[in-house]
Amino acid sequence: MGGAHSDVPEIDAFTRTYWDAATEGRLLIRRCGACGRAHHYPREFCPHCWSEDVRWEPASGRAALYTWSVVHRNDLPPFGERVPYVAAVVDLAEGPRMMTEVVGCAEGGLRAGMVLEVVFRDGVAVFRPLG
Repeated sequence: MGGAHSDVPEIDAFTRTYWDAATEGRLLIRRCGACGRAHHYPREFCPHCWSEDVRWEPASGRAALYTWSVVHRNDLPPFGERVPYVAAVVDLAEGPRMMTEVVGCAEGGLRAGMVLEVVFRDGVAVFRPLG
């Protein structure tokens, strides 16, 4: 386990598609062929109807800010060097809710429902205000 820390969780054969796309600057979600609903984080089955008929789909990268918290202390690498940061939950345009981080916006500028767009930092999807 030496040395470098990464924001990316353990990658397995199933999630490799997601992380490879993120490295290329693309956000993927999963959509169910049975009920038609999208979900995130990636699973091998639909969390809504339990069908295994799910496929990868590119997301638009647009989201609305649902809720957030400004983190002033986190002793876990690599977050200690980044405080304060905005831990957030966003509603993707495709429907799923996603835990993420909001960047490029002062704490006082955050508003529920504000429109965000995805950007990638070290192969991880984070969001910033649109425009």
